[in-house]
Amino acid sequence: MNVAIAILVGLIGLSIGSFLNVVIFRIPREKSVVKGRSACPACERRLNWYHNIPVLSYLFLRGKCGFCGARISWRYPLIELLNGGLYLFFFWQLGLGAELAVFCFLSSALVAIFFIDLDFQIIPDVITLPGMVLGLAISLVPGQIGIVQAAIGLLVGGGSLYVVALLGDWLFKKESMGGGDIKMAAMLGAFLGWQKILFVFISSAVIGLVVSVAVMAFSSKLRKSRMVPFGPFLALAAMLAILYGDTLINYYLVNLAGLR
Repeated sequence: MNVAIAILVGLIGLSIGSFLNVVIFRIPREKSVVKGRSACPACERRLNWYHNIPVLSYLFLRGKCGFCGARISWRYPLIELLNGGLYLFFFWQLGLGAELAVFCFLSSALVAIFFIDLDFQIIPDVITLPGMVLGLAISLVPGQIGIVQAAIGLLVGGGSLYVVALLGDWLFKKESMGGGDIKMAAMLGAFLGWQKILFVFISSAVIGLVVSVAVMAFSSKLRKSRMVPFGPFLALAAMLAILYGDTLINYYLVNLAGLR
């Protein structure tokens, strides 16, 4: 029974991963994610249902459009596999229940934000604003962090980055952080609570510093623009908090801070 449920969870994750590809492509271009069938970006022919089977269609078509033969980005099956893998991991860790649904939703939102911000340097309000409301609502479910923790997390998350943005604007005399990052942090705080959102800030800063230095060392384009989106680093740090946040925070409190 567990194997059958795991297969079902994995298939759901792959299917939602396929939908995330639609979200990532259409939302930045201000297109509806519910109207209109998927089409080839090159020839604009509408795809048949058998062109949209997660991962398998990409393999059978050898990474090419079934109509015009244009190359299909490897990111499409990667996102499907990533989302399916995350769903399976959460099922393995948590089993069936409300917590599984919460983390699956949040991880899918983070995957979409990661790739949209990476490509377009925007974090859509259509993801973060409903995410704030949903995070607060889910906190009321028994076994979740509770509405007080969620509300404090939202205020700490959004408020902290808002202050950082104001200081950055004052120091550099230009916009140093977009409003999308602030709203994303507020959403994460509503889901994770204030302790984990602080962990996210520290982790994202470390990840961002390491990755930015490495990328700028090899990319003259980024070195000249000095523009590196912060959303992907927040998404990676949030995923780290979801997977290992409790363990790492408890380790710090017990072994480093001396609290027992």
